[in-house]
Amino acid sequence: MADLQKWDVEDPQFWESEGKKIASRNLWISIPSLLCGFAVWLYWGIITVQMLNLGFPFAQSELFTLSAIAGLTGATLRIPSSFFIRLCGGRNTIFFTTALLMIPALGTGIALQDKDTPLWVFQALALLSGFGGGNFASSMSNISFFFPKKQQGLALGLNAGLGNFGVTTMQILIPLAMTFGLFGGDSMILQNTSGTLIGKIPAGSETWIQNAGYIWLVLLIPLALAGWFGMNNIRSQEVSPDLPNPVVSFGMIAGMLLIGFITAAVGLWLLLPESANGSGFGVPKEIVMVLVIGSTVFWLKTIPGAIRTSLTRQYKIFNNPHTWVMSVIYTMTFGSFIGYAASFPLAIKVIFGYQHLMVDGVMTHDTINANGPSALMYAWMGPFIGALIRPVGGWIADKLGGALVTQICSVVMVGSALGVAYYMKAAYNSASPEEFFLPFFLLFLLLFAATGIGNGSTFRTIAMVFPKEQAGPVLGWTSAVAAYGAFYIPKVIGEQITATTPEVALIGFAAFYTVCIGINWWFYLRKNRSDTDIQCPNCGEHFSHHKDGEFYNP
Repeated sequence: MADLQKWDVEDPQFWESEGKKIASRNLWISIPSLLCGFAVWLYWGIITVQMLNLGFPFAQSELFTLSAIAGLTGATLRIPSSFFIRLCGGRNTIFFTTALLMIPALGTGIALQDKDTPLWVFQALALLSGFGGGNFASSMSNISFFFPKKQQGLALGLNAGLGNFGVTTMQILIPLAMTFGLFGGDSMILQNTSGTLIGKIPAGSETWIQNAGYIWLVLLIPLALAGWFGMNNIRSQEVSPDLPNPVVSFGMIAGMLLIGFITAAVGLWLLLPESANGSGFGVPKEIVMVLVIGSTVFWLKTIPGAIRTSLTRQYKIFNNPHTWVMSVIYTMTFGSFIGYAASFPLAIKVIFGYQHLMVDGVMTHDTINANGPSALMYAWMGPFIGALIRPVGGWIADKLGGALVTQICSVVMVGSALGVAYYMKAAYNSASPEEFFLPFFLLFLLLFAATGIGNGSTFRTIAMVFPKEQAGPVLGWTSAVAAYGAFYIPKVIGEQITATTPEVALIGFAAFYTVCIGINWWFYLRKNRSDTDIQCPNCGEHFSHHKDGEFYNP
């Protein structure tokens, strides 16, 4: 039966007799659906590298905007997606949002067949790729309702971690799929050396770049069907008590996503220069993010009827100070992971794929480095480690406490980010930048690993800090805020590369991680808190009465 009328996973007897089997089935359909969402959302990081290799007529700065556009849109769509499960049900939501991914996948394949396709078409497709980014919030919120608190660290870590394998899967599968005419169509000729997991592909070789979009249709069609026939809606009071029929649910989801698309598009127009189809106003990216987040939250609340009633109830999470604390900490971990995953391939290409030469007293950065590493050979490894280790982070946090594990990871992130900054600077001022690639790469892998473990531990903290009804929407909301890393980090790195100071970006990120260390300690690890401190929502005691600053349901 698609709709579950009774659902009480905190009852051990119910969990063992019925709940575990149903929860596992929903989890293992959710994971590959989320994987494809991440792939479609972030594939511009790989596609733009190949567009450079093929000689598409766009500047590096214009190509960086495609990842940033997808990043901003995907993050913004997570805001409405945070509230889909209570309104529309898990089965309805996962099926429909997975099916929507077919639109940008098909469109990208068509557009990439012609080098004369204008920039605005690729920007529109990058905007639509945001569907994949938004799916994370609804997916995590949905899975949080299927598992008991004591198992949520691992379950959410599996959903997020294996779902995040979409980044790695995409970075391996797309370069491979582009090497042969799997879906027909004309090939293009490489002007620069490209690469795959198994080696370099020399200039002059054929490539079918359109397969970067088409390949996902092979997975999305059966996954949408699996979601429809294999997943469940939970009709309990805590989850989706007033569930409409599927057609109405799809309409509600589409309407709420449309609001996110409009606010993201306006924000991008304010941000981008005229040469990239923007306003040319040059509104700072930080102001744009605040405006987009605030306007999306506001306009969603103006929708009449059941949506407004449900959002009024779910918006109570904003009265809980832990919502804002965890938004910052979650941004440190997941925001860093997703931002680095989006920018890593193009950063390798631009910093190590070119020689940085002094010509007539001016440093130049446009001479191809024949000894440079292939971005497509190495870029997948960082997201692979970050995603693979995320469930481990949740499992360790289940044993030791989420706040403590997060704190250790934060310290590692500071050190590795500063190390990456040092080697970035050395490489970007060298005629042979490849000499600095190995330490740069190893430190970046360590940084990815720390973001993965830390992200897994934050799932545990959220599950313990918030009451059951709030935990799902909070997971969605914090993931929405953190997902702006997919916009912010590529934008900052791109700006600093243009300014010839890429190391400044990583130094700034390290400073943010240092602030997060203090915030995490103050709220979740500090002892001897005063009577004015935040109380546990479950038992009323102050946080210092609980292990590692987490609140337990007594």
